[in-house]
Amino acid sequence: MGAFKFNKWEYWPSYLFYVPNIPYAIYLALRAKNFVFFSATNPAIKHSGNGSESKFSTIQLIPEAFKPVSIFIKTKDKISNTLLQVAKNNLKYPVIIKPDIGFRGLLVKKINSENELISYLEKHHELDLIIQEFIDFKNECGIFYHRIPSEKKGKITSITLKRYLTIKGDGKSSLKELIKNDKRAKLYISLLTELHKNKLNTVLKKDEIKTLNSIGNHSKGTQFINGNHLISSELENGIDSIYKQIPNWFYGRLDLKYNTFEELVQLKNFKIIEINGIISEPTHIYDPEKISYFKALKEIRKHWKIMFQIANLNHTKFNIEYDKLSDFTNSLKQLKRYTRKIQKQSLKQ
Repeated sequence: MGAFKFNKWEYWPSYLFYVPNIPYAIYLALRAKNFVFFSATNPAIKHSGNGSESKFSTIQLIPEAFKPVSIFIKTKDKISNTLLQVAKNNLKYPVIIKPDIGFRGLLVKKINSENELISYLEKHHELDLIIQEFIDFKNECGIFYHRIPSEKKGKITSITLKRYLTIKGDGKSSLKELIKNDKRAKLYISLLTELHKNKLNTVLKKDEIKTLNSIGNHSKGTQFINGNHLISSELENGIDSIYKQIPNWFYGRLDLKYNTFEELVQLKNFKIIEINGIISEPTHIYDPEKISYFKALKEIRKHWKIMFQIANLNHTKFNIEYDKLSDFTNSLKQLKRYTRKIQKQSLKQ
């Protein structure tokens, strides 16, 4: 994605948002008398959702009415079996394919045909994968929700609206030229060149708007917009009604696609793409137009405090055991090795 942007902190490495907050994390751990206290936050998810959990397993937690059609593809499964599953589940192209374990958009791809699917499976057959229906709603957002275990009602603390990367035609420039001249698109030029390799010489009509990528990850060019002004008691009541159907999940972010926000508030015309646990971020902090860097650090501490409250109560009142330190750290070591593996795999795309 190009070089480090000093004056565009939404592109800064993630460690710059966490290293400054390490002293606060240590303080919370000392209060809990356990360095992996957060492992008691979401008993419904392996390690409470530290990134090592199966996405397919967490998808099964989603109430049926809001769940996208998803199929699990085991490592080195025969491609013929996969194509059979796609047909059996009535999945139509395009579909979304992604690793069963992963984050930040690594190897997430929109697949437009059976030939594209076969090519992807041939390149990444050493990974467990998920094939998911492509949700054709025009908008996407992330809603960060938590509920204190002793309380009946939860709270929304973050809404992130996602603006897909688009460009506008001028009637004379090729798609490649438009990408190179757009201040945001050019940061993702390698990705976009690959995605649109057969259309780079196409000339867009004057004022024609083209969406360059419809996958809502920051690493894919999507812009994160602070949508906290949309938090309302009506929306919180709706999200509460969903999460009451998910036992032992108390903290994290919903990623969902929807038609209009008015319909979403009414729980109409939307699907939940993923449920994320303790590794979740309140991603509205990556809107540099509305959030300063230091306020972003403060927001992270605020959410860690909520996580501490939930985990501590789960442990002391509801007898949820903390993970063994060795088990939790081993899961992170395995995740680190796995992440290196999919980063190498991503070079094949």
